[in-house]
Parts: sequence; structure tokens; C-alpha cells
Amino acid sequence: MVREFELPDVGEGVAEGELVSWLVEQGDAVSEDQPVAEVETDKALVEIPSPVNGTVRELHVEEGAVVPVGTVIISFNVDGEDDLEAEGEPEPEPADEGTDEATAGRPGATGTEDDQLETPDDRVFAPPRVRRMAREEGLDLSSIEGSGPGGRLTAADVRAAARGGPARDEQAPVAEPTLAGDSSAADAAAGESGQPAESSSPVETTTEPQAGTDAADRETTLAAPATRRIAQEEGVDIDAVPATEERDGEAFVTPEAVREYADAQRQAQEADREAIAAGDPVGTTEAEFAPGKRERREPFRGVRKTIADAMVESKYSAPHVTHHDEVDVTALVATREELKPRAEEQGIRLTYMPFIMKAVVAALQEHPEMNAVIDEDAEEIVYRDYYNIGVATATDVGLMVPVLEDADEKGLLQLSSEMNELVQKARERTISPDELQGSTFTITNVGGIGGEYATPVINYPEAGILAIGEIKRKPRVVTDDEGTESIEPRSVLTLSLSFDHRLIDGAVGAQFTNTVMEYLENPSLLLLE
Repeated sequence: MVREFELPDVGEGVAEGELVSWLVEQGDAVSEDQPVAEVETDKALVEIPSPVNGTVRELHVEEGAVVPVGTVIISFNVDGEDDLEAEGEPEPEPADEGTDEATAGRPGATGTEDDQLETPDDRVFAPPRVRRMAREEGLDLSSIEGSGPGGRLTAADVRAAARGGPARDEQAPVAEPTLAGDSSAADAAAGESGQPAESSSPVETTTEPQAGTDAADRETTLAAPATRRIAQEEGVDIDAVPATEERDGEAFVTPEAVREYADAQRQAQEADREAIAAGDPVGTTEAEFAPGKRERREPFRGVRKTIADAMVESKYSAPHVTHHDEVDVTALVATREELKPRAEEQGIRLTYMPFIMKAVVAALQEHPEMNAVIDEDAEEIVYRDYYNIGVATATDVGLMVPVLEDADEKGLLQLSSEMNELVQKARERTISPDELQGSTFTITNVGGIGGEYATPVINYPEAGILAIGEIKRKPRVVTDDEGTESIEPRSVLTLSLSFDHRLIDGAVGAQFTNTVMEYLENPSLLLLE
């Protein structure tokens, strides 16, 4: 029997998606839940799973096509059913019978040796590009030990397995919001790799090469789908573009690098033409901006457009007020340093963010207005007795907010592990739309690039958002038990709370901030939560 499969609704409000790449070919054997395609929406890059066990009959859509939800994108010959419609057509070569008997009907299993699929009991976490790399190398993902958070496989793990050795520590540190300014925070963000901390904003971590026409010479290049489209439109070989960053040990190219390289190429060609016309040797004339090239235009769409619409809705719907304060976190710094080795024994990099999450949840429980939302249609205030914390994360395509559900029910290590994985998935564009929805309060880190105070925009319709700044050593007046005052260097963290003034009075906002500060000043209180 032939089963036609339509592009599903992969997220609320998504009407279409770009089919970025096929993960299977015509004639391939597939199992139910096996990823068969990557589709990019204005929210995320998602994998589309097969709904059946069978064989790929036909791919109906070309890579790069924008497809409306409900369009047939692939059809399958379903195992165990007669293909009545395909009479007279050659049947795909069946898989080995012994393998089929062992794998039929089991999600994450396959009838071929080359497919890398997960099972519920032995799930393998790996982004699509890592899966493709493993397929090209003929490797079984389940046989590779992942070095990422929660055992997640990285490109470095696959390359090491292809060489026949353990994964080298080639990958960049797990991208997550971290606090900067304090030496312990920088160490945490650097991790074992020794790379600099990655901030919560898209700041490049390597020295950018000077603009020029010299081409790079690479076999593989990491880039977002939108960047590859720009390279195609500019007629540029993306493997020749000088990389300004490195991810997972591979060169990573940004849209700006592609445009800069394309402009440099055009300028060089124009200079060569002018040199030939003047009788000069080609390549000796200095390249300058061509007339009319002082600005450029690009489509305002996708994730960037979605972010813009959300910002406008938030600012026009909720009257924002921002409350600033600072807190002495010297005890918190010492506590984290004490717990870091214990966390590392379990393969978890412990940052300050889980402590802040626990403090925020405790404050939300004491001030339920901050966890509430206004139902404008019903003209009601909805108080929520669950605590889903969003973590604002900068990615190559814009800001995303992965959500840690039920943060009040999780300990520090579980929060840290889940946050590391969600943030990495967001930056790799492998996060699902469901993992970006349902937050009741949001935290954003502005300290990763050296900031102290901010006026963050509320993740509407939430009631508030807390921006955490950079931990800095500052002189403070300290009073001992005998009442004697002295000036000492202390670790100080800045806080910026924006809230919806329709729902939250200034006094409540200040009280909420004071509660957060109390828990951060005395981290032992978090043991009671």
C-alpha cells in the first residue's frame, strides 16, 4: 500500500516551511519515527519523522522549496501491505528478512545497517548535521559516546570515531547564558576546551579576518540554512568564504561573512576590468566600493520578522516599567565553586543560572502576580501554579527562548543539564517548537558581553522578565557581628526587572526583586526550596 505523507503543522501559527534537506533517498528503508527531512519554519529547524515502517517511494518536493502545511512531500510503500497502485512497477529491493523480523514495528529500529536510529531504551541525541556526517562515514551513532550535555553527540565525536579513537575535546563550550566578569564565571563558560565564554548575544569569539578576495580552502563548512541561501544568491562557494568563527571544531560562516566576501569579489573583478582598460597589470589596482554599493537590502522575514512582531506586540500592549538593583553574591560565588567538582563528576557544567532560576521561582511563589497573565478577551487575571522558566538565547538567526518546564520541581543539577541541552539545541536550530512555548517568566543574561543594566522587553504576555548583569568585584561596606564596619572587595551582580505595569505595581516589582536578592545573598536558603 502507498502512504502519502503531508507536511504537518510543526508549531502553533506555522503555515509553511522550507524543506532544507532530505535525510533519505528514494528506495531507502525507513522505520516509524525515523527522521526523513529537515524543515525550517520561522520558529525553528525541525526534523520530520516517518509515520510508517516501509520504503521511500517518492520525494515530491525539492530541497529549498517553501511548502505550505498540508502539501504531500513524500510517499512510502508500507511494509506488510500490497501496493495496489504500483502494479507493474519494479518493487524496491526488500531488506534482510532476519533484520526485518527483529525490527518491524519498533520505533527507532531499521532493517539496514547504515541507518542511525534511536530506540526508546537507548535514545541517541544528535543534531541533523552530525547524523549526516555519521552516515557519510558509515558509522553507527549508538556505538559513539557523546561528549555533549546529557551524552549529546557532536561533530568532534563523529570525527574521532571515524579516526578510530576517543572524541577529542574539539568542540566549543556548550552555548548557554553565563555570567561574566568573575573569574569563576569565565572558567565555567570556557569549560574544558579553554575557549572563551560565549555570551548571550551573538558576539564572535575569534578574530575576524580582514576583508579581501583571498578564498578559504575547506571541504566542509558549517552555516545556517539562511546563510547558504545568501551564498547561492550571491553566486559564492560557501567553502571559499573566510570563516569568522568556529563551531564544534569546524569553520562556521555567518551571513555577514558571505556578503563581505561577495562584495570583495565584485570589487576585485571591477578593479581588474579597470586595470585592463588602463593597461595596468591585473590585480594591482586597490579595490574600492563600487558606485551605488553603500547600502544593501535583504528580506525582512523568518525568525527576524517573528522577533520584530513579538517586540512590537509587547511594547504596545504592556506598559513597561524597569526596576534596577544590585546584590552581593560573594557567598553564591563560593557555593558554586564548592559544588562545581561534584557536578563535573556527573558530567554537568554548573553555572550561576540554575541558582538564579531557583531564586526566581522562590520569589514567584511569594509574589504570584509576577507569574500571572492577563486574559484580555475574558477580562480576567490568570494566576498560574506552575513555573516554566524561559531562558533568552541569542542564535545566528535571532533571539529564541527555550523553556524549562516545572522548574520548581527540579534540582540544580537537573536544571543545569536540561538548560545546557535546550540552549545548544536552540543555537543548532534543532529545537522543537514545543520547547519554545509555555514559559511563565523569562530570564535574560546581558552580562555575558560585559553589560550591567538593561531595560529588557517582556516576553509578552508574561508579566515580567529579569535581566542579569555581569558579576564584578566592587568595594562594599561590610559590617561584622560586632557592628564594626570595613570596606572589602565583594562580588556584586546587577539585576534589571521589567514588568507589565497594568498588572504589577512598582512596590510589588521592588518586593519581588528584594526576594530574589535575599536568596542570592544567602544561597543556603535555596536548600529549603
